[in-house]
Amino acid sequence: MYSFMGGGLFCAWVGTVLLVVATATDHWMQYRLSGAFAHQGLWRYCLGHKCYLQTESIAYWNATRAFMILSTLCATLGIIMGVLAFAQQSTFTRLSRPLSAAIMFSVSALFVLLALAVYTGVTISFLGRRFGDWRFSWSYILGWVALLLTFLSVANPEELAQCIIVIQVLFRVIFQSTEVEIS
Repeated sequence: MYSFMGGGLFCAWVGTVLLVVATATDHWMQYRLSGAFAHQGLWRYCLGHKCYLQTESIAYWNATRAFMILSTLCATLGIIMGVLAFAQQSTFTRLSRPLSAAIMFSVSALFVLLALAVYTGVTISFLGRRFGDWRFSWSYILGWVALLLTFLSVANPEELAQCIIVIQVLFRVIFQSTEVEIS
């Protein structure tokens, strides 16, 4: 089991590094604007060699930023829990430490998937039409690689199945508590 955990922690560590790099860099999309090369990330856009902060509060950027940050935090907590799983101290007596780490990695993968889905959908449907000559760039691709690695960091199929059950229960609790009756 420890060999699975070690491989899972390695995938999680590399995935978390890629999440940080993807979130922080300015190469999610490249395009030509008035003949000049431009690229943008979640926080800045660059025209030529000059970069500017994204000061507009656009919902899809905010959603993508939030999901990427939450994903990075969950992956970091998962790594901490995974490292604690190797320790022989009884920090968590009622909750399995490897399962806790696997749940955090699964939630991290879910947040990355949501961030990339939102960004992809808006970019293709809106920005893709606005900028004729455009493409996704390496920061965006790193986000997809990070998604794969955080998903693979769940140690084994049994823990993955348990994580899916826990996440389903959490979603049911969340959505049942937020239901509004229309009379």
